Amino acid sequence: MANKRQLKKAICRTCGDVAGECIFAAETFGNEANYENWDKIILEVALLQAEAVSRVSESFKKQPKEFANGKEYKKARRAHSKQVVNGICELMTTTLKEVAVKMNELMPKKA
Repeated sequence: MANKRQLKKAICRTCGDVAGECIFAAETFGNEANYENWDKIILEVALLQAEAVSRVSESFKKQPKEFANGKEYKKARRAHSKQVVNGICELMTTTLKEVAVKMNELMPKKA
């Protein structure tokens, strides 16, 4: 993991790109009846962004004095950070796959 700031920016950029694609697709291929469905997808992406950013801010709860030495503390902290990042990646991947399926369902079918 680079750092929290860069991770938050990457999450916001990714969610913003997906929301932008939804807006573009709704304007280009949508009709009045589908606008509400596109809005639901955009809302889902916004909620994903909020959840992922809040998970990034999760702190390591233990103190250095709870460990035998500094090396063990750093190892445990690193493992916790890796676990948090993996959880965020899994959340983003599964949710964005679901969003992609929903977006494809709203796209016009070829004749």
